Amino acid sequence: MSFQELGLRAELLRAIADQGYTQPTPIQSQAIPLVLEGHDLLAGAQTGTGKTAGFTLPTLQRLMAAPAPQGKTRPVRALVLTPTRELAAQVGENVATYGKFLPLKSTIIFGGVSINPQISALRRGVDILIATPGRLLDHIGQRTLDLSKVEILVLDEADRMLDMGFIRDIRKILALLPKQRQNLLFSATFSGEIKSLAAAFLRDPVQVEVARHNSTNTQVEQSVYPVDRQRKRALLSYLIGSGNWQQVLVFTRTKHGANRLAEQLEQDGITAAAIHGNKSQGARTRALSDFKTGQVRVLVATDIAARGLDIDQLPHVVNYELPNVAEDYVHRIGRTGRAGNQGAAISLVCVDELKLLAGIERLIKRAIPKEVVAGFEVDPTIKPEPIMKQGRQGRSDRGDNQGQAKGRNGHSGQRVAHGNRPAGKGKGSGDHHRSGHGNRPAANRGGQRGRQRPAARQGA
Repeated sequence: MSFQELGLRAELLRAIADQGYTQPTPIQSQAIPLVLEGHDLLAGAQTGTGKTAGFTLPTLQRLMAAPAPQGKTRPVRALVLTPTRELAAQVGENVATYGKFLPLKSTIIFGGVSINPQISALRRGVDILIATPGRLLDHIGQRTLDLSKVEILVLDEADRMLDMGFIRDIRKILALLPKQRQNLLFSATFSGEIKSLAAAFLRDPVQVEVARHNSTNTQVEQSVYPVDRQRKRALLSYLIGSGNWQQVLVFTRTKHGANRLAEQLEQDGITAAAIHGNKSQGARTRALSDFKTGQVRVLVATDIAARGLDIDQLPHVVNYELPNVAEDYVHRIGRTGRAGNQGAAISLVCVDELKLLAGIERLIKRAIPKEVVAGFEVDPTIKPEPIMKQGRQGRSDRGDNQGQAKGRNGHSGQRVAHGNRPAGKGKGSGDHHRSGHGNRPAANRGGQRGRQRPAARQGA
């Protein structure tokens, strides 16, 4: 099947051709016709399957086919909710790319940056709004946003949003939308919570799924390198140097660990940058841009990057530390091997992580090949040490963005002020989400911004 056979407009086909695409991916070929027919959709798709275009293209077409409401400014007609800033930016780029020959306007709103330019953009009129839940509720609280004309709602990475504790925010947002609308829910997994959420707002949805849950991309060559915990950094530098790897995404469990590893790689003569929730949005954007253009060779990230970074032909992903939650392994390695390209996913595994590795292999239903590097053989006398467990909140961008979580969660233990802002930061974030106060949006806690919670205990 070609994109022409999907019934897309000439302007969209032209934009697709400009990107060099000729054949839709399986999720695109299944989802696009259903969305164009007006169905509500419950779609299961892993990262890297092209799902963003699967809802972007038909949304653009449906907006063009229906007359826009009349008024002084164009109202928001399509709302896309995403869990993280990086994913919001990625969706926004897709909308701009595929809609470049259409007279539709879009904008992105998320926290960590000044709200004023966003207010100005909304006042000028927006057809398609891409937003994180926290900042969206900030705008609603300040009466800078009207959702009464929304025709299409998209929940992207819905399972991630539930992991991050956004269910109350989502329900509040749903209550503000017109009852007559089209709803599209995309999720990598269909947990009981996802099915419950879908039942609450989808109307007679059509369900599509392009891969079994927690399956890994066959385009990704996976391997495990056994190594002692104290020699991981040396092995990573050796692999990058000896293999002449020029673009490597490396995952750590904690923000502190990401910072430390980036600094150590720099000491080894390898250009590196860290990206995580304690970084300002400007710093995160610069680090990602430098990584994409080759100015930075290694991007060290926490799981905030697992489902929000879209990097063309990324050749290498390294798990410097295995995630505590096995499903996160699938999302991490899904950053490579995209769009039909080959990729390599390498995990540096010490004795502490053998149980985590076993859990990952059970999840993906295969044993990952082991490779021992000469000079880095494991010392069998080293005993395993406990790994600090991260709860659901601590392992998500919810905890990563806000810099703290309940109890000991393996993150760096930064203090967080009320009003969804990291302590000491001057700009409201809106998606440095939920500081343990019943998930109330920042707009409902306006008088408490000066108080701070005690720091969470540091787990690494």
